[in-house]
Amino acid sequence: MQIEITAPRELLDANGHITKEGWARKPYWRYDRSTIKAPWYRIKEWDYYAVLSPDKGYGITFTIADMGYLGLAAVCWLDFKARTYHQLDTMRLLPMGRLNFPSSSGQGDVAFADRKLRLKFELKGNQRILSVEAPGFLDKGLTGSITLHEDPAMDSMVIATSWKENRRAFYYNRKINCMRAQGSVTIGDTVYHFAPETDFGGLDWGRGNWTYKNRWYWGSASGLVDGEPFGWNIGYGFSDRSPASENMLFYKGKAHKLDQVTFHSDPRNYLAPWRFTSNDGRFELAFAPVIDRFSSTDFIILKSIQHQVFGNFTGDVILDDGTKLHLDNFLGFAEDVLNWL
Repeated sequence: MQIEITAPRELLDANGHITKEGWARKPYWRYDRSTIKAPWYRIKEWDYYAVLSPDKGYGITFTIADMGYLGLAAVCWLDFKARTYHQLDTMRLLPMGRLNFPSSSGQGDVAFADRKLRLKFELKGNQRILSVEAPGFLDKGLTGSITLHEDPAMDSMVIATSWKENRRAFYYNRKINCMRAQGSVTIGDTVYHFAPETDFGGLDWGRGNWTYKNRWYWGSASGLVDGEPFGWNIGYGFSDRSPASENMLFYKGKAHKLDQVTFHSDPRNYLAPWRFTSNDGRFELAFAPVIDRFSSTDFIILKSIQHQVFGNFTGDVILDDGTKLHLDNFLGFAEDVLNWL
């Protein structure tokens, strides 16, 4: 069953349960950290941005996260022509909410700063301004500022679901695709430009009370099809998705809801070809990986194994009205992540 939420409501009730689970085109649920019925180390808050330039062959990702035990900030530079990536990350012990993440995906700023990395995500009207300084990046230094232009009329993917084993554990998430990107990143003496005519950014905004061990699959892409903004968000495996999936196409700013999408990959070799299929036949794509952004963390009780794979999608998708769109080497990513947090 796919339950659509169409009006504002509180996210959690007095007992810490989601008031009504489902999906939405707008961030209708109101999040308040103080209403979560869980110890501090189970509360997770994060903002993640990916900005890609398919024509120029490069991209960048930014992360600020409070995982309870650990605060994390990261920047990753992607070179699709060279098939390489370089990441710089830094951690802070026991942030416990002190990073002051906004309670809304539509307002507020978040920042992280230490000697290795300074990140700031500012929201000014319909613009999301991403600023970065990493003096030691590749021994050259990295600085940059990218503005993502968000159309307020544009749909996004929003979902609120819980876990079968603990209904107070919840996942509240908003994904925004197809935000036009403008700005530049400088690495050493080289300047890399992002142009709103061709380049797009996406946001993964999440708040939640997680269970300890989880494995999820997530994929996203934004770009142009016949000159029109097009993208998608797909995923599963994280929380009980009986009330809703997070699978959605975006075309000309409007959401087209999908049912179930399955990722077909080889866990022994994430750079081998992937396939994506759907139970309704509306998302049938081949995926040719270019970069496997792999990371592994092991702090005994806190562990993470992540494969975020960037590459090119080819195949057909079908909109709600039956319109078929053909994609040919459409840049995006898909990931397989296993966490004990």
